[in-house]
Amino acid sequence: MTREHYDLIVIGAGSAARDGAKKAVTEHGARVALVEHTRWGGSCPNVACTPTKAYLVAAELAHRINTLAPKIGIDTGPAKVDLERVRARKESLKKPQEKWVEDLHAQGFDTYEATASFVDPHTIRAGDAELTAERILVATGSRTAVPPIDGIEDVDWLDHVSALELTELPQSMLVVGAGAVGLEFGQTFARFGSQVTIVDALGQCAPRSDTDAALELQTALEAEGIPILLESFVKSVVQEDDGLRISIAVGMGGEMRELRVERILLASGRVPNVEDLNLAAAGVQTERMGIPVDERMRTNVPGIWAAGDVNAVAQFTPVAQYQARIAVDDMFGVDGARADYSVLPTAIFTDPELAGVGLTEREAEEQGHDVGTVSHPLRVVRRASYLDARHGLFKIVFDTSTRRVLGLHVVAPGASDVVQGFAMGLRLGMTVDDLAAAHHVFPTIGEGVKAAAEQARATVSAA
Repeated sequence: MTREHYDLIVIGAGSAARDGAKKAVTEHGARVALVEHTRWGGSCPNVACTPTKAYLVAAELAHRINTLAPKIGIDTGPAKVDLERVRARKESLKKPQEKWVEDLHAQGFDTYEATASFVDPHTIRAGDAELTAERILVATGSRTAVPPIDGIEDVDWLDHVSALELTELPQSMLVVGAGAVGLEFGQTFARFGSQVTIVDALGQCAPRSDTDAALELQTALEAEGIPILLESFVKSVVQEDDGLRISIAVGMGGEMRELRVERILLASGRVPNVEDLNLAAAGVQTERMGIPVDERMRTNVPGIWAAGDVNAVAQFTPVAQYQARIAVDDMFGVDGARADYSVLPTAIFTDPELAGVGLTEREAEEQGHDVGTVSHPLRVVRRASYLDARHGLFKIVFDTSTRRVLGLHVVAPGASDVVQGFAMGLRLGMTVDDLAAAHHVFPTIGEGVKAAAEQARATVSAA
């Protein structure tokens, strides 16, 4: 058996793993090993962020051709999506696995294509190799959670990975989960031509978003012909000759409804990839959602850190990178930052997008602020009229005593870009007066923020 000693062993090869490894090499001259058994590069560039957005672009373009083009004087005929060609385009945007390994080696990392498992807190077995280090970063990510649905194990269900491999469009689809993944995939396949229904056990789609913003997005999707069944549970699924027969308990009353669809897509949660790690051998504590960590990504075992989806703190690619950098600072003795997620811009890339930064109205109330809110409708923003955009809003949550902006929530085309630009303003303590007085470009979608701020300033002044 080969034995090697490293300054740092990283288990995984995704966003957290690569950013942490790069920082360790470039800033600390560390000798680093990466151990990966599924896909080099991780989920984001291979099966998540990058490829899914390629599908969203295709779906939005087809939708614009079919709905907006005739209204603005462009004759095109109906746009039809060739799913096999969309998939081929997606594949062309991905880096081949061999290139990933070549690039990782060029950055100074040793790579081991194997399943990593702990032998003890400082020893990892990777195939025929035994690796030792004083520092180990667990960055193994997460995968689709399979909900407790009777019969689900007997059907060929889809998730965000396998759905991107389809070459023929399902005539109909049930999406289980109304979070970011479910909403994005639901709208994409609906625009491709599938009859899509979305179901979720919670009472709000986009459950982590501000309630008003989530409701506005739900209204937009339902106006597009995508039913969203909330407070509803998928009880069973049965494979039949002509597709799937699915039983759903709908609403608070639990009325049973039977739905027949060709495919079912699971998007109701994630589970951490920890089963193969033999964490017990290292004494690392785990919970159902992942590996618990502190604000420096330390696990309960000295010398072992966990970053990215596997710790389930905030499952976003930029957060994974951010966490890994904090962990590397800590493990090499740098008195760096502690993790702070108070000003974290997020987005759901539907059309319109739903993006937010800071506190929701409910969170602000729970934290004891004197909460004020204002909302400005997208439809009265001049730029929106060019797009015939009828659903959307700009909502500001603020403290009425200090006038400080606590949260900004936008439902609009390009909302992610609008919100992202204000994240630094929230961190620096901007007020509604600051927003209202700031110069804005006309005509843009983003000027809806200024309009909302002016309304907030008027509200505060009147009070």
